[in-house]
Amino acid sequence: MAAIIECVPNISEGRDLDKIDKIVAAARDIEGCSVLGVEPDSDYNRTVITIAGSPNAVIEAAYNLIKSAIENIDMRVHEGEHPRLGVVDVCPFIPLEGAEMDDCTRYAQELAKRVADDFSVPTFLYGYSATHEERFLLSTLRKEQYEGFESRLSNGETVHTKNTRFPDFGPMVWSDTVARSGGITIGSRDILVAYNVNVDEKDAKVSKIIGSMIRSSGRLIRRGEKKTRIPGMLSKVQGMGVTLESNEISQVSMNLLDIESCPIHIAFEACKAIAGDHGIELLGSELVGLVPLTVLTDAGKWFSENPEESDEKNLVDSAINGLGLEYLDSFDPEKRIIEWALKGGE
Repeated sequence: MAAIIECVPNISEGRDLDKIDKIVAAARDIEGCSVLGVEPDSDYNRTVITIAGSPNAVIEAAYNLIKSAIENIDMRVHEGEHPRLGVVDVCPFIPLEGAEMDDCTRYAQELAKRVADDFSVPTFLYGYSATHEERFLLSTLRKEQYEGFESRLSNGETVHTKNTRFPDFGPMVWSDTVARSGGITIGSRDILVAYNVNVDEKDAKVSKIIGSMIRSSGRLIRRGEKKTRIPGMLSKVQGMGVTLESNEISQVSMNLLDIESCPIHIAFEACKAIAGDHGIELLGSELVGLVPLTVLTDAGKWFSENPEESDEKNLVDSAINGLGLEYLDSFDPEKRIIEWALKGGE
């Protein structure tokens, strides 16, 4: 079986569609892979792009996309709701069919060095590609975000340790080039599901409460100079509450890091229960990027009225309805489920 991998670059541009099209175009028309999804978000000012195919083709597509992002995005004027460090905030490789995590780790390491060498920008390795255990989480490497990056590189005050402060490759000092690009994080990881639950409120007050209660890291509690952390409800989940100004609602924005530990319907029901305790309703939810078929068939089994249902299409329909995946926009499973999208591109 020929190996298939996935790459999901997140670029720091979600408003200028011409610029997004130019960046994505750089990754198209490479034999052996396809751009399966392009999802801009104007509030987050971020676009999630999904590429899948043979390893060499996907790597080349990712390189071309990063090159175009460096040329077309200027972090000095970027603003948005989502945390970010650079023009390509994250670029993960994920093994699908016939590929191993070790392979994707090597691809990430090689690409990070190539990008740093060719464009003189700082690149960081995360996930299974990380060069130190403290660098495993993207959220750790991204602390202080772009706004704190100059101080981070220039011996100013920083929350980073010696193990997380500097890039793995590229310049370690601030310059006009670095100011424009920020830092680019590349790595290898398991399949991650980016999932947002819509909350019927404008100010994100309850959404922030939900985020702090469901995320695995929980809440930091302080008592004078003492502090302790109370773990959250869900396993291997990152979450935060944000305002979605364009729709006059809020969201609990989540990364489900292990879909077996926390299936999507469990995350949805947890948010629903806490929102209900505060007298607030959910307004459906949304998936960001593409997902494996099992993510939706498992959810479909939970929401289906027929306990014996086994037809994949029916289960997917039950998941779409139960999770309210079409509240903000249409949801086409033929384009949003990895296995179905790859078949459509053949």
